[in-house]
Amino acid sequence: MHHHDHCSHSHHDTTGRAFIIGILLNSLFIMAEVIYGLKANSLALLADAGHNASDVLGLFMAWSAAWLAKRGPTERYTYGLRSSSILAALANAMLLLVVTGGIAWEAVWRFSNPQDVAGGEVMAVAALGVLINGATALLFMGRQKHDLNVRGAYLHMAADAAVSLGVVVAGALVLFTGASWIDPLVSLIVAAIIVLGTWGLLMESLGLALHAVPRHIDPSAVRSFLKTVPGVMDLHDLHIWAMSTTETALSVHLIMKDGHPGDAFIRSTAKMLQDHFGIGHATIQIELGDDYNGCPLSPGHII
Repeated sequence: MHHHDHCSHSHHDTTGRAFIIGILLNSLFIMAEVIYGLKANSLALLADAGHNASDVLGLFMAWSAAWLAKRGPTERYTYGLRSSSILAALANAMLLLVVTGGIAWEAVWRFSNPQDVAGGEVMAVAALGVLINGATALLFMGRQKHDLNVRGAYLHMAADAAVSLGVVVAGALVLFTGASWIDPLVSLIVAAIIVLGTWGLLMESLGLALHAVPRHIDPSAVRSFLKTVPGVMDLHDLHIWAMSTTETALSVHLIMKDGHPGDAFIRSTAKMLQDHFGIGHATIQIELGDDYNGCPLSPGHII
């Protein structure tokens, strides 16, 4: 028997506005970075513009996925399009790593081919980036702990604010020392920060795409909990997976020798799974365990 505990979706409106504001602010900032990056001949500024361009694309993908996740199920897509938020988080992480490779490649080239950099203009534009990226990150702060898709947007914006601050420092050092190698050095530091900030997002979103148990859930704890439910003798075929970046599903076979306890038992068990582990979509099958051959799905290695 199946039970779905519907959770509130009131956050979607505020999250949608955050995405729109973030996309508009960063798009305007990218244009400023490209114009002044070319004028100042700053790789650090152009690298940050490229990074921000990938973030705008990432924000757009995350926003689109959040919208698609709200669509209802169909006969073909029985879970709706909820998992699009997982795919968006994964694509976002991969996109950032590709951009990082380009930044690092150009930075290494500039070490052997130094370029003159206008440090003052770099500082001014990058300082604007600190404000814009910091403000955008704050828009997602409230939801990022509960949604991997939103967390990706939050981490990118927070990292961008830190990176822009680094570019301000680079501009100041170039301005006062005249050392052109500082600009590509900061670009490599930018690349390292992006990789460090993105790796966790990549691994977690890849895991969810492969139906891994979400990191915030301990499958052993879920198994132990279900075994303590009154009337449950044993269980098997336990599966826990993410339907989206905010919703978790579970299916399990419970062995209850006294027979099916009724619908109220299913509802109460599902509610306890929701309350204790945040699993809102539970499908529970009851077995008596009196079949000599047993359930074909009972061995742990059988899917």
